[in-house]
Amino acid sequence: MRPLIIFFATGIYTGYAPVAPGTAGSIVGLLFIWIFFGPLWMRSPALCLVVFVALFAIACWISDRAEKIFAEHDSSKIVIDEVLGMAATMFGNPRSFPYLMLGFLIFRVLDVMKPWPASWFDRKLRNGAGVMLDDLAAAIYANMVLHVIARVL
Repeated sequence: MRPLIIFFATGIYTGYAPVAPGTAGSIVGLLFIWIFFGPLWMRSPALCLVVFVALFAIACWISDRAEKIFAEHDSSKIVIDEVLGMAATMFGNPRSFPYLMLGFLIFRVLDVMKPWPASWFDRKLRNGAGVMLDDLAAAIYANMVLHVIARVL
């Protein structure tokens, strides 16, 4: 089980990138959107949301186990939160290349800034849910900003 937890928690090992592993994990998230979530969204937004919630719950468990393996809270090697954060950023937004890049940029900035409640989740929750929820909060903000931009443009 340990190799699978490491494989998924590190975003197919991108969490081992020597520079900006979170950014590398976000790129995996873009690929995941393009290959999996985008087509699923086009078929059934409701099913896409159900799948996302299930994957998010599993990712909380994986993140919790990965913290124990790496013996570090929210280790920079754990990037499954960035992968799903990118998916949450792009829910309901256009999937064209410019929007994917803009969503990526907005999510990365907000993930680093950690506006409330992301900062609260990051400081107060010491488990897999804490690893995941700060990125989900940043992704929800990024999603809203991207929706506004899409409406204006």
